Amino acid sequence: MVKRCGWVNEDPLYINYHDVEWGVPVYDDQTLFEFLILEGAQAGLSWYTVLKKRENYRTALDGFDVEKIVKYRPEKIDELMQNEGLVRNRKKLESVIINAKAFKEVQREYGSFSDYLWGYVNGNPIINCWEGHSEVPANTALSDQISKDLKKRGFKFVGTTIIYAYLQAIGVVNDHIKSCEFSKC
Repeated sequence: MVKRCGWVNEDPLYINYHDVEWGVPVYDDQTLFEFLILEGAQAGLSWYTVLKKRENYRTALDGFDVEKIVKYRPEKIDELMQNEGLVRNRKKLESVIINAKAFKEVQREYGSFSDYLWGYVNGNPIINCWEGHSEVPANTALSDQISKDLKKRGFKFVGTTIIYAYLQAIGVVNDHIKSCEFSKC
């Protein structure tokens, strides 16, 4: 029997996410944007809820193509609000366009969003070695710093807790607990 972090349920979708994606470093800007949007959609919900809607988001948001999303008109939000496969929260859906525009600005300034983000850790993932899930923080000084900068740049739904979950998802931080077979401890 494979030992995993305690937050994983028995759904193969969730198991695959834990085993294949969570905590694995991501450098691709489109994937980084996807996770930023999905983590924002998660605010107030469980990640499992959003993960089950991920394919619907990919379809509805043109594969998280930033170039297409920055051109969305307000009518697109009305259309998305009717999509039962998404979290139908107007502010969260409006943030997709806002964040796409801010994302593009970061790309212009840094060459890529990846360079911007990974610059905070000099390109080296933070490997934590927690004994149990209860030790894993909801936010850190790093997530505070990135959240503050993203907000200054106009991003929405990027509070420090959301950003810490984001950093875990994209592997800037690896928080697999010690007993998990996917731990790097």
